[in-house]
Amino acid sequence: MSEELVHLEVTGGVATVTLDSPANRNALSRALMTGLEESLDAALTDDRSRLIVLTGAGPVFCSGADLKELGTGGGSGQSAGPGGLATILKRIWYSPKPVIARVGGPARAGGIGLVAACDIAVAVDTATFAFSEVRIGVIPAIISVVILPKLGPTKGMELFLTGETFDAGEATRLGLLNAAVPADRLDESIGRYAGSILKGAPGALAGCKRLVREVPGMALDAAFALTSGLSAAYFASEEAREGMTAFAEKRPPRWAEGRDG
Repeated sequence: MSEELVHLEVTGGVATVTLDSPANRNALSRALMTGLEESLDAALTDDRSRLIVLTGAGPVFCSGADLKELGTGGGSGQSAGPGGLATILKRIWYSPKPVIARVGGPARAGGIGLVAACDIAVAVDTATFAFSEVRIGVIPAIISVVILPKLGPTKGMELFLTGETFDAGEATRLGLLNAAVPADRLDESIGRYAGSILKGAPGALAGCKRLVREVPGMALDAAFALTSGLSAAYFASEEAREGMTAFAEKRPPRWAEGRDG
């Protein structure tokens, strides 16, 4: 991938995408965003992967925009790279494969956007977060699209306006994180989520993502129309036939073979 600032590894059905730019604390430089977009695309098209884990190498998950690069005219931060940050966030948001954020350290600004776009997020309990944009004269514009559905307008307004730092416990209470755990339990927690998700049928997992993404903002009649159609389609699917047959035969369905529980 571009300048090897992002690594992709696929094992056991899990594609791990790792930000690895220690010189700038995994900041969203042009090169890193290009590599991240390429890695996400590769993970999405790799038949070996059913789940994506997004993480960062080193003590920082992602420090946001690369301010040094911006200072030398190296891009807009939000739009650098082939598709820019909006494209990356949409890749994660609309990915048919579940995406888990493994947050091993602090996240700032655009880095929090990456976390919020993921379906599940787990951080070390020492991680901190801040929307620091306002303090340098800019705004968290693009990331607000994925941040505000989780924070809501009241807390979103407070954190955007103040730029104050908040900890992993608060991020969990706000709904930005699913869990905050000690560092020595982070991989165990990620593994537990991954193991549970991989027992689900691939198409059904994608369908569940669609429900959570689309239904909350819909009018009641439109929501029932959509969900009635989806329900009928999924009950008639090959996955459903396999799942129900496996249940009747007291065996795991094909997609969960070799997984305990």
